[in-house]
Amino acid sequence: MAQVHVQPEAVNGGTSNGMSEDSGGFKLKFCTVCASNNNRSMESHLRLAAANYPVISFGTGSLVRLPGPSITQPNVYQFNKTSYDSMYRELEAKDPRLYRANGILNMLGRNRDVKWGPERWQDWQPGVPRLEHNTDRGSEGVEGGVVDVVITCEERCWDAVVDDLLNRGSPLNRPVHVINVDIKDNHEEALIGGRGILDLADSLNKAAAEARDMNPSGFDSGNAASRANFDERVPEIIGEWQERWPNLPAVWTLAWF
Repeated sequence: MAQVHVQPEAVNGGTSNGMSEDSGGFKLKFCTVCASNNNRSMESHLRLAAANYPVISFGTGSLVRLPGPSITQPNVYQFNKTSYDSMYRELEAKDPRLYRANGILNMLGRNRDVKWGPERWQDWQPGVPRLEHNTDRGSEGVEGGVVDVVITCEERCWDAVVDDLLNRGSPLNRPVHVINVDIKDNHEEALIGGRGILDLADSLNKAAAEARDMNPSGFDSGNAASRANFDERVPEIIGEWQERWPNLPAVWTLAWF
């Protein structure tokens, strides 16, 4: 897999306000990934869904870990088996003052309005229909279980995704761009990162729509030749985006489902 580290060249912050109007037409399909599928990936999931992008999200950790009363006492849950609502109710019953003050209840309240619960990347089967997720925000367009772009929020998550894709052996023979946007795992940085990711999605989607016009059916089916024009432009698009968001260092590779 080709790998490009994109270095920031500007010193000012991003100029996008993170808002996007639905212009209709073609939309790339996105997947957002962080460690526990709770903070960074879910903020980005919500922003992309609100901008009418098809989107799913995952975590790459072995377990879902949320802050507890001390650094040695995290709250630990299982992926795919624990809902955001049940986490919310459990922590609210344990110590409502603590979990309101540290923003965990607000985060979980947001999450339960997006989808049922945290999912683990390694348990996902690309290409398998996700019909049971039809009430998730951003579910329209990703029912078939494939995406065009995976955006991780931490380099170890990017490593986990890329390694997992390599180990799967590309059974679908379908290209996917895997981009890491490094975001510190706190609520404030997740908000900034979500705006940056939406801006990146808009830039990628504009280029993809232009490339797709040449062969819509080939592009939509994931045909590598039909996507070559778009695939070749992605590093340049990320470089231009990085100038707008120098505090969100990015790493990119082209991988395969």
